[in-house]
Amino acid sequence: MAQILTNSRMCAEGHRPICQDTGIINVFLKIGMDVRWEGFTGSNLPSLADAVNAGVRRGYLDPDNLLRASILADPIFDRKNTMDNTPAVIHMELVPGDKLDVTVAAKGGGSENKSKLQMLNPSDSIVDWVLKTVPTMGAGWCPPGMLGIGVGGTAEKAVLMAKESLMDDIDMYELLARGPANKLEALRIELYEKVNALGIGAQGLGGLTTVLDIKIKTFPTHAAGLPVAMIPNCAATRHAHFVLDGSGPAYLTPPSLDLWPDVTWAPDYNKSKRVDLNTLTPAEVASWKPGDTLLLNGKMLTGRDAAHKRIQGMLARGEALPVDFTNRVIYYVGPVDPVRDEVVGPAGPTTATRMDGFTEMMLAQTGLISMIGKAERGPVAIEAIKKHKSAYLMAVGGAAYLVAKAIKDAKVVGFADLGMEAIYEFDVKDMPVTVAVDSLGTSVHTTGPREWQARIGKIPVVVG
Repeated sequence: MAQILTNSRMCAEGHRPICQDTGIINVFLKIGMDVRWEGFTGSNLPSLADAVNAGVRRGYLDPDNLLRASILADPIFDRKNTMDNTPAVIHMELVPGDKLDVTVAAKGGGSENKSKLQMLNPSDSIVDWVLKTVPTMGAGWCPPGMLGIGVGGTAEKAVLMAKESLMDDIDMYELLARGPANKLEALRIELYEKVNALGIGAQGLGGLTTVLDIKIKTFPTHAAGLPVAMIPNCAATRHAHFVLDGSGPAYLTPPSLDLWPDVTWAPDYNKSKRVDLNTLTPAEVASWKPGDTLLLNGKMLTGRDAAHKRIQGMLARGEALPVDFTNRVIYYVGPVDPVRDEVVGPAGPTTATRMDGFTEMMLAQTGLISMIGKAERGPVAIEAIKKHKSAYLMAVGGAAYLVAKAIKDAKVVGFADLGMEAIYEFDVKDMPVTVAVDSLGTSVHTTGPREWQARIGKIPVVVG
């Protein structure tokens, strides 16, 4: 949490993203029925959606603050990056009045990937479903954050309400102070307390706080069913809201730096072990213990989904890889392009579980000896780590700018056409990581929450 808070203030001062994944843009437009539009006829923006996407394009390509392009035009086949983060996902609603109400959210993939939908029976318990489902979401959504829940309507209506609910301000502490005014608020409090009692904690390592708020929206539904959707929002809650009334542009005032807590993270050389990546051996990797904090120095390689898939194909065809992975460490990351005097933009970890299916291949066929990412590893990856006496290291999700400051040099060394998914070589100094899975297969994402759930003592701990 100290890293996340320190990173947040650094970003406010440096005008850079809290997290490298500045998401897929969600835009909610409430359009007054008396609004009149000018400037579309004969322009290169024939529709309101085109105007929204033009704004997204300008925002993401701003040379003073380039943001990461994450959107792929074809989700099934070519998966080619649009390079400007368009198109946005746009929801429009006609409402009374003569104003345009705009809410914009940059929704990161790590949290969006953990979205859940269940068509419950009318007699089923929503609380039981949430408590059963949240642990299956792992830590890839970067807790502590918010959970948005939509109940009722149809499947797509429930999901839309869950997303809409995340646009509301965090007000759980005010609600706890005054007490619930209705059954829905009482349900929010019950879920808030019970989800936190699971002991999942920040980054899934165990702790008292997993969620900061629970939001719930409802809609009438068919008597035969109970659609329930749940969408998490990560610690980087990136929303903007403004209203246009025709009088001119809307301006948003940045928050005062006085609002940040007085928390500063710096490397702890007494408790952390410094590791030289340039001389790292399998024996040294096998000596690391779960929960050890390391400060990495030297050169590492990067790679994520598209790079791993391409490596898989090249190995199957007997082709030479663009880089040698022997005794190297790979960092699962898709960095932001640098601006001004930066070596690289924000470069925090991506969710490691997406690379689980490639782990055996990488450890068995390339000479790789360790990996860095965020969140937990699944059984397939843990078995491969144990088999090859490797280790998985966790960097803090939501501390991307802080991590980037440890990167002293960055260059693309393979698959340049993949954009942010290319293979980079980073030269790092004192990059902080935690040993999350050791060479024996012990995972702190299992032991940590289990320990905290027992300490909190509100929910029985299931062993095995």
